[in-house]
Amino acid sequence: MKIDNTELWAGIFGLALSAFVVWSGYALQLGTIHDPGSGYVMFYAGLLMVLFSLIILLSAIKEGGPTFRSLWQNVLWTKPLIVIAALVVFTVLFEPLGFLISTTLLLIVLLRVIDPVPWGKAVAIAALVPLVCWYVLDKLLLIQLPSGLLKIG
Repeated sequence: MKIDNTELWAGIFGLALSAFVVWSGYALQLGTIHDPGSGYVMFYAGLLMVLFSLIILLSAIKEGGPTFRSLWQNVLWTKPLIVIAALVVFTVLFEPLGFLISTTLLLIVLLRVIDPVPWGKAVAIAALVPLVCWYVLDKLLLIQLPSGLLKIG
């Protein structure tokens, strides 16, 4: 049995989580099948989770599983990191630039970097989608959106 077996750790984590669910359900009062308490479903769902966790754990002990290192090999990190960075920048610029400009910039970045779309198509989509969303949210649903420093949108 290898200690860096991911299925082994998943089974242990699942077992600990399911034990917590069982304990929480029991603490909330089980009741009976004809008069179930607030913890009735949680308790029995937790027992099912224990069963599934034990199956995963026994399978990991008998057959092994992938190691942590093998799961993370050949993972392409650049695009998810770019998306996270773009969303952080979008969040920071949302209030100062307003909904329309910040959303347009975000879409241009996503359309050009993540799944490269030709510039003409990317600009058209990045301009039209926020405009339609702004119209629906601001004009039809009367949801206030930040207009930013330029008071656009």
